[in-house]
Amino acid sequence: MRKSLFFVCLTVISFATLAQFPVGHSQITYQDPARSNRNIQTEIYYPGVTSGDNVAVASGQFPIIVFGHGFVMDWDSYDNIWNALVPLGYIMAFPTTEGGFSPDHDAFGKDIVFLINKLKSENTNSASPFYQKITNRSGAMGHSMGGGSSFLACAGNTIPDAMITFAAAVTTPSSVTAAATVTIPTLVISGSEDCTAPPASHQVLMYNALASPCKVYISINGGCHCYFANYNLYCTLGESFCLPVPPLSRAGQQTTTMNFVKPYLDFFLKGNTASWYSFVDSLGLSSNITYINNCPINPTVMNELSQQTIFGIYPNPANDILNVSLPGEIKDVTVQITDLSGRILFSKEIQCSHGTHTNVVIRELKPGMYFATMKQGTATLQTRRFIKE
Repeated sequence: MRKSLFFVCLTVISFATLAQFPVGHSQITYQDPARSNRNIQTEIYYPGVTSGDNVAVASGQFPIIVFGHGFVMDWDSYDNIWNALVPLGYIMAFPTTEGGFSPDHDAFGKDIVFLINKLKSENTNSASPFYQKITNRSGAMGHSMGGGSSFLACAGNTIPDAMITFAAAVTTPSSVTAAATVTIPTLVISGSEDCTAPPASHQVLMYNALASPCKVYISINGGCHCYFANYNLYCTLGESFCLPVPPLSRAGQQTTTMNFVKPYLDFFLKGNTASWYSFVDSLGLSSNITYINNCPINPTVMNELSQQTIFGIYPNPANDILNVSLPGEIKDVTVQITDLSGRILFSKEIQCSHGTHTNVVIRELKPGMYFATMKQGTATLQTRRFIKE
């Protein structure tokens, strides 16, 4: 118990220290050439040198998170989300598309995918305000309809490093069906008193269908559908027919939510190993939730966040063969394949010369998430994640 409390306190101190960035804001309309130059108006909140519109981005590089809004809910209903996360060093993008009464869920999911890829590319675009400001880590988030659409966005998509959904609603096409091909780490959060998208017929179905080898389900005791966001007229009207009135306040629900979202993101998007211990400890210590944890992570193995790519793996996802490419300046290395718990499944020594590449036969592995680790003697050079189909 003493160890658990230590990690919880450590993470709280860490977040207080990191909460240093003013919130900048820009509105940018991107066009997706793959969909007849579809316009995607996007509200972007980012760490700024000062607060305000179109201010310069703060010094450093930051992970990106694309957030899908709920049914007939404006992006500004989620100021509680960006004001909690952007000061900690995240760039958050909110597509404003599909805001009417007949939304196209499939198109909204594709908007989320597009923005993740587009914003990543902005890091190398010298004309972009985000030039050299974005790391190689990204996440998908969404509430209600946006949560369901995040499942559509991440179906068969291994580019986002993690997904978090709040009161996710079943979509058309089915987000439950899509979940069966979602293999990235996923945190599904629901409110126990949600009568708009009841967990049993929405979030639980998606969670159970998830193919991810790392998934966690949290139900906030006394939580409701709309309180994940700030006040929105349509959401409030829809929930006004729910009886009894949820016992948890909006502020209480948002505080509990962020107590788990912050360490989860800090681990998956920033590689802070202590944050995973904090997240897991908080699951067991909190009296405000019930949960299911199906994520047997060894944090040391999962931390693959070297900013410099030492070796490459392809294809990813892979089926029978995983190709490994190595630079010529690294010699006498070993490639290890491990599972989520850190168990070594395969090890291969490589005498490296210029332009060396090798392959690893993985056809005997079960489908799921694995890691390829490059070692030189006892030193770990880098770990890369891959999916075995």
